[in-house]
Amino acid sequence: MSARFNLMDNEIAAKFGQRFANASLVITQSTLPKATQELVSLRASQINGCGFCVDMHTKEAAAAGEPPVRVNMVAAWREATVFTDAERAALALAEEATRLADTHQGVSDETWAQVRKHYDDDQIAALVGLIALINAANRMNVIVRNPAGSYEPGMFAALTG
Repeated sequence: MSARFNLMDNEIAAKFGQRFANASLVITQSTLPKATQELVSLRASQINGCGFCVDMHTKEAAAAGEPPVRVNMVAAWREATVFTDAERAALALAEEATRLADTHQGVSDETWAQVRKHYDDDQIAALVGLIALINAANRMNVIVRNPAGSYEPGMFAALTG
């Protein structure tokens, strides 16, 4: 399987990708826990059916030391006992913000209250930015049908700078 279009071989797409990666630095350098960042990215990618990003965030989470049980349970986080209340709030936010069209209100007041309970303003800003970025990345990869399976942890680190 090959992509419909190679985003790295096109000058405009490559420039966009570099700026996109630079925007993600704001999030990775925030106080939002790395585990939360990977879990949220993985869950949004699962919902959006982005195999490339599921591959990436599964492997990045493992490389960051996440136990397999937590990575494997992200899709069923509501029934899993391996996530903290803060992580559950972040995963709920990720789901509701990814599925905006499923409800007229977007993110529920209940979910927002849980996020406010567990995260400070800087972490919330990082969460909102992260969810926006991962949804955009999912859409780009799904549109061009980027195949999954070949991602290696850290392989896009050179894009930032």
